[in-house]
Amino acid sequence: MARFAEAEVRLLNVKICMKCNARNAIRATRCRKCGYSNLRQKSRERKG
Repeated sequence: MARFAEAEVRLLNVKICMKCNARNAIRATRCRKCGYSNLRQKSRERKG
């Protein structure tokens, strides 16, 4: 089922903490949960 473009942006435009896997705001530099500074962008391609 296809999602709306606005929903895709909201779901995929986040950063993920490499330590605790928490979702963070795109402008974050440190994790909101554990304070770790190594964040990655969420993958935008589907697996498989």
